[in-house]
Amino acid sequence: MATRFALIIEPTASDDARSDFSATFRQVDASAPALSVGELSTQRGDGIFESIGVVDAHPQEVDAHLERFVRSAEICDLPVPNVEQWRQAIDAAAVLCGAGEWVVKTILSRGIEHGPTPTAWVTAADAADFSRPRRDGISVVTLDRGFDLNTPARAPWLLLGAKTLSYAVNMASLREAHRRGADDAVFVSSDGFVLEAPTASVILRRGDVFVTPEPTGGILHGTTQLSAFAWLDEQGYQTAYRDVRADELRGAQAGWLVSSVRLAAPIRRVDEAAMPVDHELTDALNAYLLSPRD
Repeated sequence: MATRFALIIEPTASDDARSDFSATFRQVDASAPALSVGELSTQRGDGIFESIGVVDAHPQEVDAHLERFVRSAEICDLPVPNVEQWRQAIDAAAVLCGAGEWVVKTILSRGIEHGPTPTAWVTAADAADFSRPRRDGISVVTLDRGFDLNTPARAPWLLLGAKTLSYAVNMASLREAHRRGADDAVFVSSDGFVLEAPTASVILRRGDVFVTPEPTGGILHGTTQLSAFAWLDEQGYQTAYRDVRADELRGAQAGWLVSSVRLAAPIRRVDEAAMPVDHELTDALNAYLLSPRD
């Protein structure tokens, strides 16, 4: 996934009421140096981001992504993003994308160490080809995340509900999954509850009810999961947010990892246990997720 375009943004106050922010961002050569060596996003991972799927130059679920972006900024004590400014920057980046699937990333960091302002930018890149996992499914292993379900309430400084740039643990978890012969991982709490995947939300089917873990601070509220639930509701299914025990993952009638770029990948194996794959429903869900929606 190579970055093709980048926009540098001059962040404005969240209460700036102007209607045109085009003068506050500029396109730069994505292959050229653009950040200072004192930038805290690279030195400490001190910042937040969102990855927005783009289909045929249409950015998907922008409102939900921006809501989560603002929430992450608040959790991390960063300046509250000006939503309209970022929306226009996302649209400007999406226009540069051609046909097919792309990913636009919004990044806000604390800036240069001891500097006066945050650093902000948007990138656009070709999306990886996820046609195989969408079609054939994926295998996952469960990994202990090392804290219990109540940890986020006891220790909010862990920033567990924010989408931060500190993704080293997530990437290490994926490498561990690969070492165990699986495609991906699902985090479980130390007291035995399903949380999320390193880069995706978990949806399980239990009879005619589709459930996902309650986003109570320990996990991100997935934007694609929200869209998937909206579609399932329209199809007449029941959807529910609740605590999900790890044994329910292994005993589900079907399961998916869902995210903005991969979309819905059916789970075909959990640890050493096979899981049924509903190809028809998966195809219909991905067709919806690939359709233009705001």
